[in-house]
Amino acid sequence: MAAHATALHEQLPASPQSVGRLRRAVAEFAGSSGASDDQCAAIALAVSEALSNVVVHAYVGYDQPGSMAVDAQIDARSLEVVVCDEGTGMRPRIDSPGAGLGLPLIARLTDQLVIREALPGTCVRMTFAII
Repeated sequence: MAAHATALHEQLPASPQSVGRLRRAVAEFAGSSGASDDQCAAIALAVSEALSNVVVHAYVGYDQPGSMAVDAQIDARSLEVVVCDEGTGMRPRIDSPGAGLGLPLIARLTDQLVIREALPGTCVRMTFAII
């Protein structure tokens, strides 16, 4: 059996093009760590939603979008994925272009969801059971 990495760290500009690249990196990491195809699909969707939130919301009012980082680590029974930005933090937006369904969807797909202010920015920690 080939050895696999126990951690992943990627950081890219907060752009729509980066979402797919980071989503694929996490899904591949999850698959190589023992996640089933169905689990990889759920993980990819949750991560994609978190990254899309960064692209749409984190850097509103900035001249240039900043970066977004994804860290993932695996242990014997779970995968933890953390998506962080250095933006404005979570603020109410009456002009929000989204439907407001991203975080509830992430919550449904994860076994645990923790959102915290990072000063600056926000970090979304998602935990998935790997069976």
